[in-house]
Amino acid sequence: MKSNGTGALAGRIARAICLLALLLPVLAFASDRVPKPVISIDKPGRCVEDTETMRLEHPDMLKHQRDQTMREGIRTRQRSLKECVGCHASTKTGSVLGEKGFCQSCHDYASVRLDCFGCHASKPKLATGAKP
Repeated sequence: MKSNGTGALAGRIARAICLLALLLPVLAFASDRVPKPVISIDKPGRCVEDTETMRLEHPDMLKHQRDQTMREGIRTRQRSLKECVGCHASTKTGSVLGEKGFCQSCHDYASVRLDCFGCHASKPKLATGAKP
């Protein structure tokens, strides 16, 4: 049985249209619709861990520190939220929150609820006699 040249072409076009229809949603979500987080470190220096470790493990580090502090009474500066805020707060706003805040920009991007600052200060405490 011979296939008709026009019928074969129509079949290819139909398959291409179906493939495009299936890929369209994937392509639409692959675009940069969500702005990438703003990672601005105004006070550069060495963090308690390398960048990749901090990106992946900071929630566990903060929880571990919280548990040591609250349950065991052990207070250290190395992984305390206060020290994180002190280094990562914007020099413009003085906070880690806000549209371009160090913490909030990443949490908004990842759609993760940022609940630390319901209890904790999002701005470093000024030293006595220091000007803002």
